[in-house]
Amino acid sequence: MLVDYMSNTIDTTANDRRILLLGIASALGASCFFSINDTAIKFLSGGYALHEIVLIRSLIGLSVMMAIVLPSRGGLAAFRTRRLGMHLVRGGFVVTANLCFFLALAALPIADAVALFFVAPLLITALSVPMLGEKVGPRRWAAVGMGLLGVIIMLRPGMGIFHPAMLLPLFAAFCYAMLHMLTRRMGSTESSVTLTLYVQLTFIVVCILSGLVLGGGAFATETNLSLAFLTRVWVWPEMGDWPILVLIGVSSVMGALLITHAYRSCEAAVVAPFEYISMPLAILFGLVVFGEWPDPVAWLGIALICGAGLYVVWRETRVNPVDPPLASAPGNLRSSAVGGLNTKD
Repeated sequence: MLVDYMSNTIDTTANDRRILLLGIASALGASCFFSINDTAIKFLSGGYALHEIVLIRSLIGLSVMMAIVLPSRGGLAAFRTRRLGMHLVRGGFVVTANLCFFLALAALPIADAVALFFVAPLLITALSVPMLGEKVGPRRWAAVGMGLLGVIIMLRPGMGIFHPAMLLPLFAAFCYAMLHMLTRRMGSTESSVTLTLYVQLTFIVVCILSGLVLGGGAFATETNLSLAFLTRVWVWPEMGDWPILVLIGVSSVMGALLITHAYRSCEAAVVAPFEYISMPLAILFGLVVFGEWPDPVAWLGIALICGAGLYVVWRETRVNPVDPPLASAPGNLRSSAVGGLNTKD
């Protein structure tokens, strides 16, 4: 289906094919880096506070932007804005989405957290009706319903094994959908560099404030893995953990740069489905690093959620072949958090 679509909509000259393959390779590479980032954060979640890890990641991301991106985009002039309030609200959604997703990683198998978060494109489709005045046909509403059925299956109501942490990636997906709505509203007046800078600053401020309130260990608890990750006391990282922390920062930046290149060089409709490689990667890393393997119920939920998300992306390209699909793949959450520039200025 995807191959047929690409062959019908893209001029297949030798140069175009080269650009297409490079864009697809960039999307696949970005998904690999983001999966490495998620795995490394989960790996360290038992020894460090979440806000400490994210602060280090954000400082690396901001450093890359200040050293590489800003000089080519007008320097400090990129900070100028007349919509500071909207930037703060948007930054709040990004920070909340990321923190909720990472808190879920501490308590859930990676595959479960990623699958539940992949409901984001379906939420974007649903929210686009009241917030952006978009029209959604019955087929896409059916896909939204199928994806939500997958969520219900994964939550397993009535089976006695519901884990409260499963609500965290769902709330993260909602925050990501709201972020997408705000980006659509602000994109006409704010450059992608300005949007990204204020997200980075929001991350740093929130993490520092969280460290001041929670980093001393006054509220520390070990009764719940997610709460322990949130309230743990700040400690100076051990020498053996610094390579992993650097890996988190570098993988985030590399993923952001690659996904940015993918969306700038290819149609979003082509790139978005390849971001779903994050799902099998999550299963692979969960198995290799943590010995996790989804049970049959989880497999069914994963299939419904990912299948519905892929259908929504494909269907929107058929309905609006010129405009990029509104319900882009949720890999963009991580790129927006670390400096990815997904809009075309």
